[in-house]
Amino acid sequence: MTVALTEDQKLPLAEDQALRDALAAADLPTLLMTYVHLSRDMALLDKFQPHVHALSSGKQTAVPDDLAAELREKMRALLTSPNEADLTIPEPALLQRIMSVGMGEPVSKEFIPLLLEQSGLGPQHDRSHRPARQQIPQGFKVLIIGAGISGLAAAIKLKEGGYDFEVIEKNSEVGGTWWVARYPGAGVDTPSHFYSYSFALNPEWSTYRPRGREMLDYLIRASHSYGVRDHIHFETEVLGMRWIEDEQVWEVELNDKHGGKSTVRANAVINAHGRLSRWVWPKIEGLKDFEGPLVHTAEWDPDLDLKGKRVAMVGTGASAAQCGPAIVDEVEHLTVFMRSGHWVVPSEWAAAKVPEGVQWAMRHIPFYLAWFRFGIYWTGSDGLYSNLIKDPEWPAESPSVSLVNERLRKFCMSNLEAKLGDRPDLMEKLTPDCPVFSKRIVMDTNWLTMFRRDNVTLETAGIERVLPGAIRTADGTEHRVDAIILATGYDVARMAGWLDIIGRDGVNLRELWGDEDPVGYFGLMVPGFPNYFHIMGPNAGPNHGAGVNLMAEAQVHYILECLDHLVETGASAMEPTEDANATFNDRVQGQMPKMIWTHPKANSYYKNSKGRVIGSWPFRMLDYWNESREPKLDDFVIHEKATAEETAA
Repeated sequence: MTVALTEDQKLPLAEDQALRDALAAADLPTLLMTYVHLSRDMALLDKFQPHVHALSSGKQTAVPDDLAAELREKMRALLTSPNEADLTIPEPALLQRIMSVGMGEPVSKEFIPLLLEQSGLGPQHDRSHRPARQQIPQGFKVLIIGAGISGLAAAIKLKEGGYDFEVIEKNSEVGGTWWVARYPGAGVDTPSHFYSYSFALNPEWSTYRPRGREMLDYLIRASHSYGVRDHIHFETEVLGMRWIEDEQVWEVELNDKHGGKSTVRANAVINAHGRLSRWVWPKIEGLKDFEGPLVHTAEWDPDLDLKGKRVAMVGTGASAAQCGPAIVDEVEHLTVFMRSGHWVVPSEWAAAKVPEGVQWAMRHIPFYLAWFRFGIYWTGSDGLYSNLIKDPEWPAESPSVSLVNERLRKFCMSNLEAKLGDRPDLMEKLTPDCPVFSKRIVMDTNWLTMFRRDNVTLETAGIERVLPGAIRTADGTEHRVDAIILATGYDVARMAGWLDIIGRDGVNLRELWGDEDPVGYFGLMVPGFPNYFHIMGPNAGPNHGAGVNLMAEAQVHYILECLDHLVETGASAMEPTEDANATFNDRVQGQMPKMIWTHPKANSYYKNSKGRVIGSWPFRMLDYWNESREPKLDDFVIHEKATAEETAA
């Protein structure tokens, strides 16, 4: 199997300073995996194996200088010699060996198909030649709600599959969260080279975790390069939708930027409005009485001037950890109000610029970018899964759930001690009592050290009331502030948002799920709602690491498999049965007692107020990917098209 290379990757490469700089700057495990792929030099794997260690082992990878020099020299000779490199994809056994040595731990053979796709090493699934493409009935239309990372993926793949589709986007540009989230320091927790489409790898990221604007630019470029912008209706909102049983279509009511209402009909609806589209205004008494600027990080005012002001920031999650360090230099004083602490992982390198040599390697060295992406997937996704599993022999009162999870806790503690060890007051406040990964972790890019500054106060007494010019805490202290920033997150439990989604028999999905109790089939479909696909629905969250893009691509693939089945069989609609839905949820919830999210100290938005985990997928992402390859047709009611006689009757 051979993968097409870009013109920049054609061999041999010029033996010049750019190549030497790239080899000097390249990540050694990535360079090793790339070299063995191209050379099939198994002997070098054997030499490296004793020196490469898994992240979970607690050991540092330390390659001797002479061995590193040998690798760089061999790669230089290979890249500059004509007809020496093997540009085919290695056989599964060799791939497994390369991956296992490169990651310092066994990588099971079962991962190979997923890794070939998601790393970009292997060819992408091509729907342009599927039989369904030639059979799509005239007038068959799909409606996508939202043009964020998931909605765009759906649009790109629908176009590839030959489907007629429209995208409804409430904003004036694509990007979803990354169009809206413009607070200072806004960025992505996921490594940049993984938080992108597997079919659109990007060698140009300037940092290892992209800032919001760079992420937005990537999505805008994708919308142009894949030619889907003409299908997008910007500044248009979906007001509601209803399934028309007699015609087997969805009737969707829209409202454009001029207030003009219209109705469109679609055979299928893909709801990609996203979990992070509804932010939370906290229920704090007196909040509306505040007389100064009051802003949520998810609805940032670009004209807000904080210079020289006394600023309160409510919340200590991911957006706070990004925003706080970004504004601390300009404010007179920053008071951070914390309800509960988050574990933080040191990530100062994430904000560092990607060296030009590394960018050059990603542009020019065949497969280097793909192997780099593989490494990020393994260390930041299913490679972390073992942290989530409770060891039944582990002490129940422990702030960890297993030996591997305890190692990670100690790693995080060492970061705390290194930065705040001489400040026991801060150590006490900022050390969580829950296990690492029981709720969302925070990337520590100058977050902990920020609290050492003279102009920063960490307040853990609960907020009693907001006054016109101050915040009063439960101990009676009044903190005078000029501006309040609410970094209080999103309403992820209300997955249907405020939409009226009326399925068969007049059932409203918004009412069925209520404020916090969504239940669905495969995190994507719901009985009684034919041809309705809810991307990142109940229990589809990749909450053990990177993977929103992976899950979105897997769900889009599954949706296309469903649509292709309808087209190829001439059916009109499909929906999961009640029994299949119950079986799926019994399986998911049956796994939850074994998972870290049900630890007694685990309190997060992954759960609802009743303690049911509603957001997280409790198995590996590999398992979801495997199950998304095709629908289990026995789990569905398939609705056949009505005959002309039946329609007339």
